[in-house]
Amino acid sequence: MNRPSRIEGYAIISADGMIADAAGVQPPGLMVKADQGFFHRGLDRAAAVAHGKHSAEGGADGASRKRLILTRRIPSLAPHPQIARALLWNPAGASLEQAWQALDAGDGILAVIGGTDTFGLFLDIGYDAFHLTRANQVRLPGGRPVFPDVPARTPEDLLAAHGLVAGPPQVLDATAGVVLVTWSAARKL
Repeated sequence: MNRPSRIEGYAIISADGMIADAAGVQPPGLMVKADQGFFHRGLDRAAAVAHGKHSAEGGADGASRKRLILTRRIPSLAPHPQIARALLWNPAGASLEQAWQALDAGDGILAVIGGTDTFGLFLDIGYDAFHLTRANQVRLPGGRPVFPDVPARTPEDLLAAHGLVAGPPQVLDATAGVVLVTWSAARKL
């Protein structure tokens, strides 16, 4: 198959829509055990992950996953010089279909895990689902937004504008005000 069977995004954000502080560091308030468990279970179902050079999922299984690492430093596609199962991908020079075929990830889910530009690119490509966790007690003024148009627009507004529909909220940590909402592609009748 020349394209993932599904594209799913995963992000935990602050109350003001940020994935990291101004220095690009994810603060402890965004490292929530229940969300991390949900995130890693999702990655375990994925055939590959996509992210920018500063994003990664960590964990023991990280090195074993196939991955597309988005970059503007190459013309199109290239093997990663240090990560055996990774492919560098410049979306301006190669399509997702070309990158997926070169990665040889087969038929499966592509998990998109950040950062801002990567999440934004896949808004246009099309998510089948976006798992948005909001830590309502954390604020990161001047931080790194989940999507390029945040904070002028809310993440939820952008997801809805790209055809996704919110599912029911799931409280992951009531004390910390952490809530997960899975946004799914609207079904066309």
